[in-house]
Amino acid sequence: MAENKSKRGLGRGLSALMADVNEEPRTESETGMKRPDLFIPIERINPNPDQPRRSFTEQQLQELAGSIREKGIIQPLIVRPHPSRAGEFEIVAGERRWRAAQMAKLHELPVLVREFDDTEVLEIAIIENVQRADLNPVEEATGYKQLMERFGHTQEKLSEALGKSRSHIANLMRLLQLPDGVQQMLRDGALSAGHARALITSDDPLTLARKVAAEGLSVRATEKLAQKPKGTPAPSAPKPKAEKDADTKALEGDLSASLGLSVSIDHKPDGESGQVVIRYKTLDELDEICRTLSSTH
Repeated sequence: MAENKSKRGLGRGLSALMADVNEEPRTESETGMKRPDLFIPIERINPNPDQPRRSFTEQQLQELAGSIREKGIIQPLIVRPHPSRAGEFEIVAGERRWRAAQMAKLHELPVLVREFDDTEVLEIAIIENVQRADLNPVEEATGYKQLMERFGHTQEKLSEALGKSRSHIANLMRLLQLPDGVQQMLRDGALSAGHARALITSDDPLTLARKVAAEGLSVRATEKLAQKPKGTPAPSAPKPKAEKDADTKALEGDLSASLGLSVSIDHKPDGESGQVVIRYKTLDELDEICRTLSSTH
């Protein structure tokens, strides 16, 4: 058995985990099959019981099985020795190939054997799903959330390692703020991510989501609908704002100059509380705000 003795995974960071997950040749004719450590009887390979992806489309598996019958498995599965069954192995990455290989009636599979602990196996499974699977926006956002909450990865680290823009990750994760009913419509394809983002600030996103889906509204129309909810009472005449004192205005000017963005300070008269509002016009400016605030910790 060929073994990888070097420590991989969390101790070496996200890039180290990505190394094995991304070792896939583009086509067999370009690079040939990566040399496996072993060929293992398929009955000695077991799926990961903590695999975060539970849904495998029958049609896609049948298509993959057809490709395997014709060309074989081009990319070896990544496995680890089974934690409780001597002589058996557990899948780290490649469960779709394993399932399709059973349909294709293969008797043994090429594998790369790696030493990973339970935490690393889960992290790699999430990464592989985010990188390769045809995920809907909610599934992808959930994958990013898991990587950040369970393993302490930042949006910036995910952006660099996964080749996704930071704004893409941030925008998808905002979708998780929506009610479950709207998220289900996203999973089912009844709404696009653009439609859903427009509904995030709405008082009743589920009702509006159903209207958008039923009428086939565009993203722009959805944005207008969310800004002017039906039945909203006409706003009363605004109360005149109290004049800000010179110190508050000076502080606003200092913060605006420091950030390069418009800053407003609203301090409650005769009180200790208030709010600071930083306005941005682009997602790049939002990224810069996040970077500035994060650097203070």
